[in-house]
Amino acid sequence: MKRILRLMLTAAGPYATQFRATLRVSLAATVLQAAAYACFVPLLAELTRDPVRTGRAWGWVALLAALVAAEGALRVREMAFTYDYWHLVTGSTRLRLGTALRAMPQQELNRRAAGDLTQVVGGNATTAATAISSLAALFVQLVTVPAVLGVVVLALDWRLGLVLAAGTLAALPLVRQVQRRSGSGFREVDEADGEAAARIVEYVQGLPVLKATGQAGADSPRLISVLHRQHHTQAATNRSAALPVAGAQLLVQLALVALVSLGAALALDARLAPATLLAVTVAAARFAEPLSLAAVMTKLFELSEAALARIDDVLSVPPLPVAAGGTPPTSFDIRFENVTFTYDGQSEPTLKDVHFTIPERSLTALVGPSGSGKTTITRLISRYADPQQGTVRIGGVDLASLAPDEVLRHIAVVFQDVYLFDDTIRANIALARPDATDTDIEAAARAAGIHDFIASLPERYDTRVGEIGSALSGGERQRISIARAFLKDAPVVLLDEPTAALDSTSETVVQEAIDRLVDGKTVIVIAHRLSTVVGTDQILVLEDGRITQHGTHSDLLTDSDGRYARMWTAQAAARHWQLPVTVARTEGREGTHA
Repeated sequence: MKRILRLMLTAAGPYATQFRATLRVSLAATVLQAAAYACFVPLLAELTRDPVRTGRAWGWVALLAALVAAEGALRVREMAFTYDYWHLVTGSTRLRLGTALRAMPQQELNRRAAGDLTQVVGGNATTAATAISSLAALFVQLVTVPAVLGVVVLALDWRLGLVLAAGTLAALPLVRQVQRRSGSGFREVDEADGEAAARIVEYVQGLPVLKATGQAGADSPRLISVLHRQHHTQAATNRSAALPVAGAQLLVQLALVALVSLGAALALDARLAPATLLAVTVAAARFAEPLSLAAVMTKLFELSEAALARIDDVLSVPPLPVAAGGTPPTSFDIRFENVTFTYDGQSEPTLKDVHFTIPERSLTALVGPSGSGKTTITRLISRYADPQQGTVRIGGVDLASLAPDEVLRHIAVVFQDVYLFDDTIRANIALARPDATDTDIEAAARAAGIHDFIASLPERYDTRVGEIGSALSGGERQRISIARAFLKDAPVVLLDEPTAALDSTSETVVQEAIDRLVDGKTVIVIAHRLSTVVGTDQILVLEDGRITQHGTHSDLLTDSDGRYARMWTAQAAARHWQLPVTVARTEGREGTHA
């Protein structure tokens, strides 16, 4: 319970003080409840006397009523936390998870599946709030009531108390077994739920591809394996805990039977007063009830612990450290000084002792084969992660001395794959600067060459773009992305082959918008089509994580055996590629038959 309590306090966050107070109230209420049950002992003793001492009997009734009333008042305060704070804890937990995800190093964030994080922020946060508001108080009752009543039984008759204690001690190993099996099992269940959620998100997003390949539907290989694992882990966890739960309940009930049997024998032998036996039986029955319930509730506690642990796992990820002494850059040249970087889980570095300088207000292209390290360079400029060796600087400032948000404040990024939120065009552009006016947004759209298209829509800037911008074409989405960059007006611009997926008409329009965007900026562009970087100030050629060539387009073509010249020649030849003659003839025959 100490472990679960620590996790609950972590999840309670700003409401931890109220949560502790509620636990104290619950403990006090439970002690009063147990004391009220204890009052039955002297009350029954008085009622079985001959003659009955009415005054004393009514005194015990009055004390019993007072204890019950006091417990009821405390329970009202206890329930107030559930009603007043449950939704606040849920909301607070989700907001803190959102803050943690924002501060989480991008490398760590990319390691986690979107559906899995959805499970944590959604289902796990709700389970955690339920555990804090309800289960913690229930656990206090399950522990405190048997403890107090056990002392009462021992005080009344040590022999009966030992029988009750022996049964409890015999059941404890089975309860611990339920904890172990349920604990590991529910962690697997929660992981399986997260994996299933991630795969469902992937399935929905990739449905057009799955339909085209005939793999959509309930028996889709992309779904069936994770759903089978989810079902298997849930069933296995329930089965593994069923026998220990039943065994623990049986032992507690047998202890109660043994107590009554021994008490009856002692009463018949005149070594125990019948009234005492009746009182002990009432106390023992109330003693056994929470113990039996605890064996069942253990599974629920372990389920809550699994949810709390997953929340704690996200909240405990440390953000990238920020070295002391950093000040925001005032100039925007970029310098890599002997940078080596290895992604988590990989044995070989992606960048190896990379050193280069990008002058302020210049245009630099990164070219090279896939996997050579181009994207990694742009990620390090955005402080996606810190290099294991070397230093990345903007304007002479070590990025390790700036918070990631401060770094990104100076950088605008235009990706090849544009992500738009299912919201209005206005809201998607304003992401770059939430306080922007409608005039600012329209000016950015004009600069990106998308205003005329937006103006032709019935709802203009209030038009919703659909999920991931599905209501728009690729070129339209890209120009909205460029409008964001215009609105941000950052001094550094990173372009990740923004025209690669566009048709020739859209490419021309988007390229004109980009030309306006990069004017006067420090620009780094990842290029696969070398024809788009002929006029850049410098080209960095990467191979296997190293910069093997550096210069202008003309300079690099002078080395006919160099990687750049070979790539240029190969791409020039590809531009003249045609369908094979056999295919053309086949198409001609099909057209004739048609």
